[in-house]
Amino acid sequence: MGTPSSDVEETRLFAKWILEIGEGNIGGPIDGVATIDLPDDLLIKDFVDPISNLFDFDRAIRAPTNETVDEINNSLLKFFPGDEVEYLSSDTICSSEYINDTLDTTLYSPELLNGLIISGLPNHKLVLKVGVPVMLLRNLNQKEGLCNGTRL
Repeated sequence: MGTPSSDVEETRLFAKWILEIGEGNIGGPIDGVATIDLPDDLLIKDFVDPISNLFDFDRAIRAPTNETVDEINNSLLKFFPGDEVEYLSSDTICSSEYINDTLDTTLYSPELLNGLIISGLPNHKLVLKVGVPVMLLRNLNQKEGLCNGTRL
């Protein structure tokens, strides 16, 4: 059974509105500060435990910083049953790029590499639980449906 056309249109308008905010077209000139009016149905009004309200939230979650995103992810992860599994990224520099140069490993210590937080890339430590949804950030295998934005 298909989705009613009114729901499709509402989703389309919401997606367009989110893109307009992200591109800086809503809220006035881009000078680092903008005021955006949000509809009441998008606001979380529980100031005591706002994270628990995200379970009933069926739309995109906008956050001002990556630190806020990490806080939300870590808080929501605690609500899911099961054991956490921690995955770590590689924390060394490939020395083959420096065949003719001397590699100064003190410039690229594991602590420095592990502490890098770069938008669009996963952090050094990724914690998951079975049954917790994740979203793919990069196209890995389009033929198999592993594309940017795929929920897994």
